[in-house]
Amino acid sequence: MNPVRTLLAAALGLALTPAAQARAPLDCPLRDAPFSAASPLVDVLLSTPATAAVEQAAPGMLAKLPPLMTGTAAPTFGAIVTPREALMFVGADAASVDRVDAALRKLAVTPEDRAARCARYDDERTPYRLAPGKPAILLFEKMTGFRDTPSVLAAHAMIVDLAKARGWQVVSTDRAGLINPADLRRFRAVVWNNVSGDVLTLSQRRAFRRWVENGGGYVGMHGSSGDPVSFWPWYADTLIGARFAGHPMNPQFQEARVLVDDPRSPMARGLPSAWSMKDEWYSFVASPRTVPGTHVVLALDEASYAPGTGFGRDLRMGDHPIAWTRAVGKGRMAYSAIGHRPEVYADPEHRRLIENALAWAMRSDD
Repeated sequence: MNPVRTLLAAALGLALTPAAQARAPLDCPLRDAPFSAASPLVDVLLSTPATAAVEQAAPGMLAKLPPLMTGTAAPTFGAIVTPREALMFVGADAASVDRVDAALRKLAVTPEDRAARCARYDDERTPYRLAPGKPAILLFEKMTGFRDTPSVLAAHAMIVDLAKARGWQVVSTDRAGLINPADLRRFRAVVWNNVSGDVLTLSQRRAFRRWVENGGGYVGMHGSSGDPVSFWPWYADTLIGARFAGHPMNPQFQEARVLVDDPRSPMARGLPSAWSMKDEWYSFVASPRTVPGTHVVLALDEASYAPGTGFGRDLRMGDHPIAWTRAVGKGRMAYSAIGHRPEVYADPEHRRLIENALAWAMRSDD
């Protein structure tokens, strides 16, 4: 057993099986990347020299960060922001951030840094058994960034309930070891249940991308496209096709009017032309409609709620998609930004939307 690996895992709050204790996954993203103001904040906080460099370059600014950002045990918000965003959030000016960036870039990346960065990744395979002849869904629930447990549990229960009604099998896991070519071939769709943070190693990323592009189905819910910073460009820009900009904060949850943008979409089957519901409404940096091949299913009537400002930007989009589909190679992608409040997973329109998304992604209705 590697004592450094074990101690790091304990510090990060990660449970390790004997197989995981024996070796750390060595191909984790950003393992060898130089320290900078664009690093995951948690990687800086896990390094004593890096933390000291930030303090020297911007005295007192780290102490102003909210506890939500400063945790080093996964899941932590520090995994989905960088020092740049974090320092600007607490009022640091651009010159201070530039000094922090210059100071961090002078640091060497040590073996201990590499081990700490890789400790939040895993290759542990959750055991499962599938009955022959029944379509199967992999319900993926690993989070290294933000985790809202009530919404995750409500979404999990909804997927299991919908699958039972449709005769689909569900395998759920909060480990990443099943994201490999052999296991992925056994599933029609992978559902990312409010997944947050960078959760796949480089080999797992390659396996997942090839599986999707060769005909797999992806369904993403709410937080699966809700990270302030993404460290996997293909996932954010090609698979989802939109980057999170923020959500209202005052108040966070608002009643809004949801509009069916394309009633011909398979994802909109059986939905009314419009309805109202209360949730946390995401805005995106740019409309996914601008990405070729996107079919917007639902949009928000911005006049029905107050997008306001948040996360340092105006959250009004004008054209405001919240659910859409896209072909990715031979595969299918469906995403809905609805889903922070656990109550919405009992909403009949939302349940119909996700059931339709699953059926379309799995090609069950072809």
